[in-house]
Amino acid sequence: MSESNLLEVRDLVTAFDTDAGQVTAVDGVNFDIKRGRTLGIVGESGCGKSVTAMSIMRLLPQPMGKILGGQVYFDGMDLTKLPADQMRSIRGNRISMIFQEPMTALNPVQRIGRQICEILNQHKELSPDEAWKEAVDMLEKVGIPSPDIRAMEYPHQLSGGMRQRVVIAIALACGPELVIADEPTTALDVTVQAQILDLMKSLQRDLGMAIALITHDLGVIAETCDDVCVMYAGRVVERGAAEVVFAHPRHAYTQGLLASIPRLDGKPKTHLNTIEGMVPALKELRPGCRFCPRSGRDYSPEMLEERPAFKEIEQDHWVEACPACTAA
Repeated sequence: MSESNLLEVRDLVTAFDTDAGQVTAVDGVNFDIKRGRTLGIVGESGCGKSVTAMSIMRLLPQPMGKILGGQVYFDGMDLTKLPADQMRSIRGNRISMIFQEPMTALNPVQRIGRQICEILNQHKELSPDEAWKEAVDMLEKVGIPSPDIRAMEYPHQLSGGMRQRVVIAIALACGPELVIADEPTTALDVTVQAQILDLMKSLQRDLGMAIALITHDLGVIAETCDDVCVMYAGRVVERGAAEVVFAHPRHAYTQGLLASIPRLDGKPKTHLNTIEGMVPALKELRPGCRFCPRSGRDYSPEMLEERPAFKEIEQDHWVEACPACTAA
């Protein structure tokens, strides 16, 4: 494991048992997260982004979810092999997660301060007064005004943006080295989104943590991330430094995502570019290239049956090298 990498995901395979049989949601995923840097994981809904995060955290729904193969190295430890009690000591402490939907992520019948104290008491030896003081300090750190008053309130008394700040405070309470943020700005208006992203960048600078930011918004990736990992149908199709991938996208799916972004200099009252079709259902996934049918390019039946190699086309720029989807 490279010393500069805090997290290394290698050939991760995650599946779910369903009434229709076992389906693979994450299929041989590889990426690294460097210390103090932000990796953006982007793709349409249903591409496996959140399942990848839940696999890293070992929070897959049981008994349906299973990690079938691969390794997840965190600071040299393979998280997939750790006993449950050792994983619990890491989860929320050295690795934490900001979940989707701040409206539902908090316990509606517990005061805000009590919910922050819960994670502190789990991982630190603090008296009740010390835990409460740290909880109030965390609320102040994430920009909540009158934190001593807010700590006594319930989630329904706060706005969506304030609730998301509380969720971030809970995630950062124990000073984690890695934060996995799963669509942290979902359901927030644009102004509040910008405030939350600015807050996360500021806290990252202050605390030196690494961030994995899961989103479907390429604008968020461009604004906040050092590196980017593009996922489609359970696989990584392209990854590299954000500025390189944005300037020179090589996979047809990445190109399609970038082309679909509305542009200020575009012609008014014209249709937005879209990617035709839908992400295939898990039970319909083919062993070969999964984007060929939506690429709008000519492809052979063999391309759907043989998995393309994942190649480094230039330094730190990797792509799933399907002949059709990576054609110039």
